[in-house]
Amino acid sequence: MLPYLNRFYGNPSSIHAAGREARAAVDNARDTIAELLGAKPHEIIFTSGGTESCNLAVLGLARSRFGQGAHLICNKAEHSAVLNAVEYLEKHEGFSVTWLDVSNDGLIDLNQLADSIRPETRLVSIMTANNETGVIQPIREISQICRARGILLHSDMVQSFGKIELDVATVDAASFAGHKFYGPKGVGFLYLRSGLSLQPILFGGSHENQRRAGTENVPGIVGMAAAAQVARRNCEAEQARQACLRDQLLRSIETSIPTAVQNGNPHRRLANTLNVSFVGTDSEMLLIAMDLKGVCASAGSACMVGSVSASHVLVAMGLSLERARSAIRFSLGKHTSEAEIDQAGEIVGEIVGRLVSRKTADYAAV
Repeated sequence: MLPYLNRFYGNPSSIHAAGREARAAVDNARDTIAELLGAKPHEIIFTSGGTESCNLAVLGLARSRFGQGAHLICNKAEHSAVLNAVEYLEKHEGFSVTWLDVSNDGLIDLNQLADSIRPETRLVSIMTANNETGVIQPIREISQICRARGILLHSDMVQSFGKIELDVATVDAASFAGHKFYGPKGVGFLYLRSGLSLQPILFGGSHENQRRAGTENVPGIVGMAAAAQVARRNCEAEQARQACLRDQLLRSIETSIPTAVQNGNPHRRLANTLNVSFVGTDSEMLLIAMDLKGVCASAGSACMVGSVSASHVLVAMGLSLERARSAIRFSLGKHTSEAEIDQAGEIVGEIVGRLVSRKTADYAAV
């Protein structure tokens, strides 16, 4: 990224030499990402991140299909970038929405999806893997249902790239964010199947083939493409390693805290995500205590800006409020070591044990 922060600083929309250098960098990055996805370069739209990519897909595709009804299908456990966009269309633009349920282990019901499709359905939006539980949806089967009925399918793949094999040919649009695969924050992209049009949500210049106005973030785009290449290298082996560490952490927690319960399907999930409820505790207190001991974790989505309210994902799964409010999400990565997992397990066990004992003592005193 460094050369594009100083030496090659031209505007990629300018026709002078400096601009052409920046344009070449953007075009090369687009080619790289398209090749990694098995897509065409013009099917890649650069954005400011996952939220904009999801908003552009949902709002842009829903609004573009005039005369074809105004019905959308979405699942209740989607990321807020999709949920809030769909809710906006429902509340302010007259769209009707079918909100799909998810099972106790976080999976949608394919029969409910098929039964929910109407002649006026414009778009289905189902994420590939959940950002809080790591649960992986059956996207290929979802695609088959949508294709058979001629319905567009968007999938939030932000959490999935570089972790599992993705086939964008199964969807019509897919959202991605650079920082989820060790690229820079504040940059992402949307895959949009060739031949489809969407209404832009930003207005200005004719950038990105008139689909996303705004001067391209050249250093971010270059960095994201480089990170995407690295993320695809040795992906399978790295995910196997992280899965072992995740399971090691779960065993450590379950050994010291028998009441701890894992959330989400234990078989269909990403290797780097572990969501556990410590019933009888409060996630806010847990997070503060763990942070003081050097363990970084979260309750719900990190995009909720410090929120520690009950996760809408766990509530959508039908879990009790007590279980949802005591849930912690642990995220692993390529730098996570076995020693760190051992240390984290000990710290979590000690903190939860202390908080539960204190709560029990408080109740006894009353």
